[in-house]
Amino acid sequence: MSKPIKFGTPPGVKEGDWFADHDDLYAKDVHRGRGRGISGTAKTGVDSIVMSGGYIDDDDRGDEIFYTGAGGRDRDTGRLISDQTLEERGNAGLVFNQAAGHPVRVIEGLEIRGKKRRRATGGYRYRGLYRVADHWMTPGKEGFVICRFHLVKMEHDDDISPQPEAVSTTEGVDADMTPLEAQVRRYINSRQLARDTAAANRIKDMYGQTCQMCDLRLVVSPTGEAYSEAAHIQALGKPHGGPDVIENILCLCPNCHALFDRGALQISDSLDVIDGLSGQYRRALTRLSEHRIQVSYVRQHRSRWADRNGQIGVFEL
Repeated sequence: MSKPIKFGTPPGVKEGDWFADHDDLYAKDVHRGRGRGISGTAKTGVDSIVMSGGYIDDDDRGDEIFYTGAGGRDRDTGRLISDQTLEERGNAGLVFNQAAGHPVRVIEGLEIRGKKRRRATGGYRYRGLYRVADHWMTPGKEGFVICRFHLVKMEHDDDISPQPEAVSTTEGVDADMTPLEAQVRRYINSRQLARDTAAANRIKDMYGQTCQMCDLRLVVSPTGEAYSEAAHIQALGKPHGGPDVIENILCLCPNCHALFDRGALQISDSLDVIDGLSGQYRRALTRLSEHRIQVSYVRQHRSRWADRNGQIGVFEL
């Protein structure tokens, strides 16, 4: 990345142009990061990305792309082996783009092949400029947390004004903050969603802080106080939009909560606990009569992992 970062479409390049390889992209100033999917840093922002089928969570809809950030992947197998973070420079750079309004050049790999390390064998096509409309953290299909970026096609190369989507809270945002400082503060606030709501506390009290999946009551004090966590079945926030109501909440221990959030534990329509990796029955979910879990939330949770092992149908029995 010895070349300086430059936003926008390089001179002499137009949308739809084809490039043979990363060296060709580098020579034409289309992508500075040879061998990397993201070109940029947290301090400068990101000027280009390459989509080469490296992450199964990528969702390309043409003028709208849901792009998986960088990090957490084993270079030999190509699989995720750890959570991604926003501290990784490419991911942090894309957050910077969202705040500052910088455009991103999108390059598409063609004829993606390979079972482990997927590569573009048909060269690369320049797709044009996109803006970073939004970002969030969410468990991916491989069970680890990924950085998710919503990219939207820009109609004109000179249309680089920031157009971030509205966020739900402005708490902690001061009038004296710069736009970038305010965006960072909004992001932090949006990540700190209130889990200890009245509905969450009601569920934990209802089950006496005892896990509905494993019956563990985690006592944390000499006087017998216990700790549990409220797990939303259809997740709150983007992109899932689950409601904060008792019909959508479980009382779980931290271990079961982590497994449930990553799809390693799931629930069938008959409210049985299922091993999300093998599809095997674990046990019936502990449930009181006044806790009326809605099957629609259970199905939405399962749908997030439906193509992991091709076995989601057995959970509906």
